[in-house]
Amino acid sequence: MSALTDMLADWMPGQRWFGGKGREWAGVAEEGFFLDQSDPALSVHRVRVTYTDGAAETYLVPLSWRNAPAEELAGAFVGAVPGSQGENYAYDAMRDRDATVPWLTHLVAASTVGPMRFHPAGVSYIPEGVPGDVISTEQSNTSLVYGESAILKLFRRLEPGLNPDVEIHDALRQADNEHIAPLLGYIEVDDPNGLEPATVAMLQTFVPNASDGWRLATSSVRDLYAEADLHADEVGGDFAGESERLGEATASVHADLARVLPSEPADRAWYATVAEQMTARLEAALAVVPDLAEHGDALRALYAAVAGTDEPVVRQRVHGDLHLGQVLRTTTGWIVLDFEGEPARPLASRRELDTPLRDVAGMLRSFDYAARHMLVEQPDDPQRAYRAQEWAERNRAAFCAGYSAGGGVPLSDDSALLRAFEADKAVYECVYEARNRPHWLMIPLSSLSRLTSGD
Repeated sequence: MSALTDMLADWMPGQRWFGGKGREWAGVAEEGFFLDQSDPALSVHRVRVTYTDGAAETYLVPLSWRNAPAEELAGAFVGAVPGSQGENYAYDAMRDRDATVPWLTHLVAASTVGPMRFHPAGVSYIPEGVPGDVISTEQSNTSLVYGESAILKLFRRLEPGLNPDVEIHDALRQADNEHIAPLLGYIEVDDPNGLEPATVAMLQTFVPNASDGWRLATSSVRDLYAEADLHADEVGGDFAGESERLGEATASVHADLARVLPSEPADRAWYATVAEQMTARLEAALAVVPDLAEHGDALRALYAAVAGTDEPVVRQRVHGDLHLGQVLRTTTGWIVLDFEGEPARPLASRRELDTPLRDVAGMLRSFDYAARHMLVEQPDDPQRAYRAQEWAERNRAAFCAGYSAGGGVPLSDDSALLRAFEADKAVYECVYEARNRPHWLMIPLSSLSRLTSGD
């Protein structure tokens, strides 16, 4: 391998967005080009990692280059490689403000640079000449905020095809949906093997002075816990009104997606496939989470009911990974973010038609998490457990009421599909918690007790 490839192979495993942590590498290959050759120079690299199990992933890595070490960028240092006039010092270009300007310059100009093409969305204003500030909390992607007007999301893992985040935001922009941050443009790179271009990044309107749903919901839960003698509807921080409005916003997004993108009635084969997929995920999860075994038979029966249900379903494009962390509350209402779907799933599957019930189930699970996350600290406190259940039931009901009032599909407590989607999500959560936060495993397990008992 070259010195550059060696450097990237050493650096990438330590990055939050790298999805192959703990996997054994079989090889790595790199190809790159310069997007800007001023000072600092900006290069873009596609790094293909192959693993010993035969799988492979391609990552996008922008680097900024300097002739001398930059002390202020020590935390973004990637490595140094020899050049004709001495060492060249490479930095993570998304954390080097001086190297963030060219992205929007090329987008305004609708440039083509090497294999990379820039597509403005035909909007009136894209900030140009302004540096971007990195958002440090992201994991699978990397985003830059430009002033208070735009945010650029860089998709680190590349796959052929249009990213659903771009596709759906563009469709909802054309539908003039008020519950999204409008798309301003996107960037793609040609595939070296002649497949569809991969989406590199998207630019959309930045929403300043907004609060994410998770923080608002968990603040409401803390307020409830602090008032030991009051019910959820009596606490000043009651969240049910916001949950109802969030349900209405979700229904609005689903309605516009069904109107401007393809949709079709589900057939019997689809129900059977969904049931098979849920059952397969359960069997795989049982090998990871032994505590799931007590729910195994009830979950299998719940999934089998999906295959035989006569609930009418219209398949359409959906969010795919909806939860309280994917929504923002502004002064005027709720904004839904990140229509990328679950990043771990193949892009093709994330673009398939699905039921809006999957999004509804994801949000209902998120209300359960918001209500119960503080029980992890005091798992044996019966009063807190009761109040958590009360908060969750109140806000779940409010969301469902808002969703139905907003024109979404009627939501019924007797829906085998909705209950199954909730259970399937909780099984996924059990695996995640067992691997990452074992002390949180009690949250999805307690939800499975409710879902499988029919309560």
